[in-house]
Amino acid sequence: MTRPAKSVLNKHAQTCALVLDGNQVKVRLQAERLATGVPVHVDWVRFTVLLRNAPLPGPEILFPTPSADDEVEPVSGMERDQRGVRLMRLRKLLAQCKDADFSPAAQAMELAQRVCETLGPDYMVAPEVRKGHDFYGRRWSIERNDVEVGWVGYLASGDSPRQQAQAKTMHVNVYGSACTFAQSGWRDHMANLIDDVAGVITRCDLALDFFDGIRGGMDRVKSDYQAGLMDSGGRRLKCNMVGDWCNGKARSFYVGSKEVGKQTNVYEKGHQLFGDKDQSCWMRAELRWGNKARVLNTNMLRRPADFFGGASDWHAAILAEAEAVSFPVHVPCNPRLAAETIEAEVVRNVRWQIDVAAPSIALAFEHLGIDEFLEIVMHKKAPGRLQRFGKQEIACAYAKAFKRVTKGAGAGHAMA
Repeated sequence: MTRPAKSVLNKHAQTCALVLDGNQVKVRLQAERLATGVPVHVDWVRFTVLLRNAPLPGPEILFPTPSADDEVEPVSGMERDQRGVRLMRLRKLLAQCKDADFSPAAQAMELAQRVCETLGPDYMVAPEVRKGHDFYGRRWSIERNDVEVGWVGYLASGDSPRQQAQAKTMHVNVYGSACTFAQSGWRDHMANLIDDVAGVITRCDLALDFFDGIRGGMDRVKSDYQAGLMDSGGRRLKCNMVGDWCNGKARSFYVGSKEVGKQTNVYEKGHQLFGDKDQSCWMRAELRWGNKARVLNTNMLRRPADFFGGASDWHAAILAEAEAVSFPVHVPCNPRLAAETIEAEVVRNVRWQIDVAAPSIALAFEHLGIDEFLEIVMHKKAPGRLQRFGKQEIACAYAKAFKRVTKGAGAGHAMA
């Protein structure tokens, strides 16, 4: 018998591992729903903490007692999983930090360890300092089975004023894979931790799974949107359809926008985990809250169903189909934050006009008649980033944005 090629065997092994992981995810989600009675799962959490509010490390970190163990060289894989050995390595890493970096590094490590405690005994801080993400200079990785499932970032990656302000904070990012396999009760413990350190939630994903599919499938989701059932505040939100809709494979339907901190993605979860030939009908409605124009309450972690159902009438209705009992909580846009979001986009647009488009506009204005010039600039759609705002909102922000860009700048020169 001819043996299959090595590449075929590797591909088969990867496929088997993916299916196994997918089945584990499904079993965990079903177990969580059975244990808590809540069908909405918290699938991602991010929060920021001011350095002055971050937990202080214990005396064993600040004042380590020298011992022979401190000279231990890298150990075996089995020993690497022992918390005592990891702590020893972390202490050695901290001892190598510059004085100016020691306190942020030690506080970030303490915060990472507390996050691990909320998630469960399977989670540990990786015994190495890694390059940071999202403009943080360094990070402590949070691992499960030696795979990163989250991180705590600290220090800045640059010297700009904005990044120096960021250096006064640290950021916790807990991936969906960490949330899925966390111990029972982790949501309440995480909410308490965030409250204890006066943290600000910047992202919280709430997922509602339909393991046997949503009645009517993805076509029903599309028709619900077209019927206005997903409207919010009397406005039709933007949608985006991704995937193979012609053949009904791996489809996603996005409603809303991450830029304003509220986006829903309804997608075929079974296809995502097992491939587009999956026949499980598993669908997920995932609501992604962000803090760009709202304040996210830690009660989102304690009562995820209430905050899912409060997103819109459609969310409340789909939650009822999952036989969930909830008391919908609306998360309003903060008027000040919403105004700042609009102004920021208008400022970006005005700055582009002055820095990039002005020479071409000036040339057209000089050499064309008024009618021809107006034909070029009138009755055009707003640029893509501004299309989600109303004309009145843009009008209110435009004059202020223009003054902000040109203030203190010479004629025809935009402020940097």
